Amino acid sequence: LTFYGRLYRMPDAVIEQRKNELLEQFGLAEARKKKLGEYSKGMRQKLALVRALLHNPPVLLLDEPTSAMDPESARIVRDAIRALRSDQRAVILCTHNLAEAELLADQIAIIRRGRIILNDVPERLKQLLLGPEEYEVILRDGAGIPAEILPPGVSLSRQENGRYVFRIDQPQEKIPLLLKCLLDQQLPVLSCAPVQRSLEEAYLRAVSLHEENGYVHN
Repeated sequence: LTFYGRLYRMPDAVIEQRKNELLEQFGLAEARKKKLGEYSKGMRQKLALVRALLHNPPVLLLDEPTSAMDPESARIVRDAIRALRSDQRAVILCTHNLAEAELLADQIAIIRRGRIILNDVPERLKQLLLGPEEYEVILRDGAGIPAEILPPGVSLSRQENGRYVFRIDQPQEKIPLLLKCLLDQQLPVLSCAPVQRSLEEAYLRAVSLHEENGYVHN
């Protein structure tokens, strides 16, 4: 770390301060006297991230930063990336871990065969590829919902045993209207909650569309 700090033309005092801060932050302080050959793969990954952050760069490119890490180490790295994201810094994360990308990214680019086929914020990507948001309404005792009482912009997607899944445009406006319609009919509503849709589903849909017809969305 001292060697790389000097390559970056950092003063020795600043190198020492940054080393101490970053080794402590990434849980490597107790291993600082060990030789690199004694480090596990996960420890080496963390050390590479410490080295990349040493000179406090304005742009950071990370390639699979949590691969081969135990869950605790991966959480430490994710927390560090979150902190960097809010610190006037561009962080570009290259990863196949879509759950992690969904947790960390403000914007997602899907690359297929070396070409960006989609680039947007996660929620808009999911809406574009998977359609309007879905909400599940559960009624007590398997009660039914007459289709004619549904407000405009709300359509029934599927139902089973008192569970109704609706596709809803502009949910902030339409959900209160839907609940009012149900309660006006004295239907026993137990809950209304969004159906969780993952970035993985959106990614697989994008890849499928691209393979079928060369789909690209700018």
